[in-house]
Amino acid sequence: MSLRFCQFLTEGIAQLSYLIGDTKSRTCAIFDPRRDVEIYLETARSLGLAITQIFETHIHADFVSGSRELAARLGDQAEVYVSTERQTRYDFPHKPLKDGFTREMGEMCITARHTPGHTPEHMSFLLSEKDRDAPWAVLSGDCLFADSVGRPDLLGPRTEELAADLFQSLNRFYLTLDDGVIVYPGHGSGSPCGAHIGSRLASTIGYERRFNSFLKARGFEEFRHLILGSLPPVPNYYPHMKKVNQAGPEILGEPAVPGFEPRQFKELVERGEAVLVDTRSMLAFGGGHIPRALNIGARPILSVWAGWLLRPDQPILLVLENDSELPGLVPLFTRTGYSNLTGYLAGGMAAWLEAGYEMRALSQLSVQDIRDVSQAVTVLDVRSNAEWGAGHIPGARNVPLPELMTKAEDLVPKEPVAVYCGGGYRASLAASLLLKKGFTKVRNIPGSFGAWKRNGYPVESELEAADKVTG
Repeated sequence: MSLRFCQFLTEGIAQLSYLIGDTKSRTCAIFDPRRDVEIYLETARSLGLAITQIFETHIHADFVSGSRELAARLGDQAEVYVSTERQTRYDFPHKPLKDGFTREMGEMCITARHTPGHTPEHMSFLLSEKDRDAPWAVLSGDCLFADSVGRPDLLGPRTEELAADLFQSLNRFYLTLDDGVIVYPGHGSGSPCGAHIGSRLASTIGYERRFNSFLKARGFEEFRHLILGSLPPVPNYYPHMKKVNQAGPEILGEPAVPGFEPRQFKELVERGEAVLVDTRSMLAFGGGHIPRALNIGARPILSVWAGWLLRPDQPILLVLENDSELPGLVPLFTRTGYSNLTGYLAGGMAAWLEAGYEMRALSQLSVQDIRDVSQAVTVLDVRSNAEWGAGHIPGARNVPLPELMTKAEDLVPKEPVAVYCGGGYRASLAASLLLKKGFTKVRNIPGSFGAWKRNGYPVESELEAADKVTG
């Protein structure tokens, strides 16, 4: 018998899923699968294993679960196990998980332990060998991360209750495990499901006991103050994701997105029923784009910004850098629930240009330009409050990108507007959003704050800015 263990990182949403199996029984289990499930099918096939169980640690808020999709692709030969602790209910076929549930797989034993806090029903999974009474690893889901823990505030009024649950789960379960137990979390750095998650994709109980500030808290009040005082903003698509995953996500199969020649595409755009998303690079978008398009570049982080800025029920029309990018692009949308992809512009902007249809440009300003003309423009910083507080361009105004969607007219006082972020990706998205809202004198700053600092230009802290106002 040989253990097979695979960790899968989904970039953008920084989500971690797992395959665990053995070659004696020729079976394996998948934990917390994402919606584009081909990677699990291909990996199991390459290892000579059959997927027979699918486990969820909890009802996810940040991505669409792939459990039902995977079960459907397998012809229902694999059963989906979900936690029914705290009388949690689901609207799709499932096998219930309760604290202490055990499943043997060859020489390995998987044991579910109820660890509420991030969510009421949350489960962790201990991995051990059948003849040994101590686990060698734990799949911690969104309870314990490298350097952090899961946030307890996603159910609003139940935050205090869940914070207390989380404290108990960490102290009565995790801190009772041996130092050598390996921790395999549900997320890596960059996920909003916890505060300041470390860059390691695995850890140990001993390491976290020593360095994780949440595990070192002396009593609940200190823990409560620490956890509730460090939380990033809740992405506005999280509540919708929770409902989708509890009800049971739609099974997509192989999504088919048609291409449309320019005339047909133009007609679809002019109907106004769909949102137009241009996934090209910021410089390509700046050189020429279809009016009212949003520039959400084709990077893994697209999943997150689609979640923040698009409505899940609204049809989406796509403009691509190259038509061949479509297969890799579709999962970036479907991971956060955007499966209503109406079609794409066949031949891209070159075909649009050849057809003679209207285009709009987005001017680019270098950081050198901004340094010279900053007094004549509104310099808009669309980074998070934390990034802004750590340092920004002197005289800039901060409106985090998620707030710009609903508050642009109130918070951006005058034009022309020059937009920057950390490297330019969010700035181009924000600039396209302003154009869509009717602003006319908008500029993007490629390189943005990173380029500003690399040129050695002055940086102002939040405290210094406040002193200028009061002084």
